[in-house]
Amino acid sequence: MEKKVLILGAGLVAQPIIRYLLEQGIKVTVASNTPDRAEVMIAGSPNGTNINWSVDDTATLDKMVKENDLVVSLLPYIYHVTVAGFAIKHKKNMVTSSYVKPEMQALHEEAEKAGIIILNEAGLDPGIDHMSAMRIIDHVHAKGGKIKEFYSLCGALPAPEAANNPFKYKFSWSPKGVVMAGNNDAKYLRDGDIVEVDTKNLFKSPFQVDFPGVGILDVYPNRDSISYIDIYNIPEAETMFRGTFRFKGWCEILDALKYLNLISYDNYNMEGMTYADFIAYMIGQTSSDKIREKVECVKYNNFTAHSLDAMEWLGLFDQEPMNRKFDSPFEVTSDLMIEKMQLGQHERDMVVMQHSFLASYPGGKEEVIRSRMLDYGTLATDTAIARTVALPAAIAVKMILENKINIKGVFRPVLPEIYNPILDGLETMNIKMVEEFGLPVEEKIHQ
Repeated sequence: MEKKVLILGAGLVAQPIIRYLLEQGIKVTVASNTPDRAEVMIAGSPNGTNINWSVDDTATLDKMVKENDLVVSLLPYIYHVTVAGFAIKHKKNMVTSSYVKPEMQALHEEAEKAGIIILNEAGLDPGIDHMSAMRIIDHVHAKGGKIKEFYSLCGALPAPEAANNPFKYKFSWSPKGVVMAGNNDAKYLRDGDIVEVDTKNLFKSPFQVDFPGVGILDVYPNRDSISYIDIYNIPEAETMFRGTFRFKGWCEILDALKYLNLISYDNYNMEGMTYADFIAYMIGQTSSDKIREKVECVKYNNFTAHSLDAMEWLGLFDQEPMNRKFDSPFEVTSDLMIEKMQLGQHERDMVVMQHSFLASYPGGKEEVIRSRMLDYGTLATDTAIARTVALPAAIAVKMILENKINIKGVFRPVLPEIYNPILDGLETMNIKMVEEFGLPVEEKIHQ
């Protein structure tokens, strides 16, 4: 009997999963509010169906979930719980690549009773990071060892030759989400102490990692690392740090933008303002003449020439009309970034990921274990971010349809019966973590 999969959304990461499932002979229905884009992704396949659909049409969603064997939600995370409700109602399995929010975790028992799995975090970060980490953690535990330190670092970046603007960054996935992440707080464990980083300090103290083939990258903390001590089953850990990779320059620019409240969500009346007028207003000046010099005089120890150059390049000092009424600095800044920082059609993006463990064993032996991945892509083919987010989910979908994953409820891919086949499948597509064992303690990350 033919298997039928419903994919909700036809955004930047949808192409690889649509292609993969169609190549497996699976019938795929793509439902999105961008049917023209979905039609290109289906590429004339007789097994592909394209439906023009918007998220507020829950009656059609109900019907579509009922008619398919499994639903993949590539929608923004706020809609996943709604989709999960219909998956439970119709006893259909579900896959997402998004973080498990408390509202989703709360559906565990209902999903279990319905006899379905709702597999979340089956992407890159979260996704490949969990799976590749758990493979090493389970290996160490099987040898009687303990994980004393764990650093998990990831970044979706332009390839070095394409990092040719002051931010050293270009968007190959959800642009608003990238900027929004700059407003997060962070929390991690270091040498047994909890370190809490307020959002205003998020970019102030990056540390550096030399990544082979790429060079020196900055690292800043990513949200709540401490919750992963339980998720990864490493209560013995004295250091647990999840971080984001960026080229040098990003952190100092974002720190300056945050200091000026230029990525805040507060609404202001911007009617009749130029960009320079708006910056003048934000720093308490009545005139926008010589605005760069006025910003430079703002009392702020870490205001660098590079961050000012970046703001000028972005257009924040321009005497151009903004054509806005009530709006937020976040929208203004992120829209300028989207306009100027898109990955070019033939430019490469890349995904860089590194895990670094300090493991200890009975008898006192210690080793550093390092695991790295470097993947490139282009808009003209598949971007690296699209490949690494979509293909783990694609493999998971195929495994569920073939009854190779039989657990029921709300899960992440942290169990061997899930992560081993997915990681093995990714290696056949040249998405591979290169693992090094037995490194000396001096090779551990120094933060």
